[in-house]
Amino acid sequence: MKCSEVMAKLEELSPRSFAESWDNVGLLVGSRDKEVESVMIALDATDAVIDQAVLAGADMLLTHHPMIFSAMKRITAENFTGKRIIKLIANDISYYACHTNFDVMGMADEAADRLALADRTVLETTFEDELSKEGIGRVGIFPEEMTLRECAAYVKEIFDLETVRVFGEAEQKIRKAAVVPGSGKDYISQAVRAGADVFISGDIGHHDGIDALEQGITIIDAGHYGLEQIFVPYMKEFLSRELPQLHLLTARQQEPFWYE
Repeated sequence: MKCSEVMAKLEELSPRSFAESWDNVGLLVGSRDKEVESVMIALDATDAVIDQAVLAGADMLLTHHPMIFSAMKRITAENFTGKRIIKLIANDISYYACHTNFDVMGMADEAADRLALADRTVLETTFEDELSKEGIGRVGIFPEEMTLRECAAYVKEIFDLETVRVFGEAEQKIRKAAVVPGSGKDYISQAVRAGADVFISGDIGHHDGIDALEQGITIIDAGHYGLEQIFVPYMKEFLSRELPQLHLLTARQQEPFWYE
């Protein structure tokens, strides 16, 4: 099938129009007319991931985070991004990114599904018409009340994480949660207004956590990678269902840093 056919399915799921204005989504490298039989799925288009795609003979690379965010004046092997672009082109691999459009249409609901949140609402509305309201993050109710310590253990289990960072008293009771996969510090105030007992996200700074506690909400920081890693299995399941003739590959990736 053509790359454009894969793109059409991805854009049915997460229309590019739902992306933030600063974002760079869609086909970033390659041709819409390329014949695609195999797709590699990853969170980031790192050198290691592109090498895996080349070795596997992938025709297309699909990632959550765009490799190219801002305008480039030249593409050369002396620049680390340019080097990756050259490798993709040299190996005839089309490259597509689904970022904040997937955050709105896919990622937030998948995270809330995994957490079993009921009575869900959108945390920060970015699109609304007479039929629907969409946006960043979800707010909902856990199946049963738990302590913050138990909630942290639950998040670790659900997302298969070794550690999370927690702001708040361990025995505080938790029932209502707000979740934003990725970097969520800009949405703490929305979680407070929504009446959440805990905000589950990533990239929460020292002062962000302290300020959140002062506003009456606890924090579970599962890391940027920790929650967004669900992109890979989600997309594999979606494409296998919608385009079963594709050969789907998943890149080997892990948290980009480690704890001593």
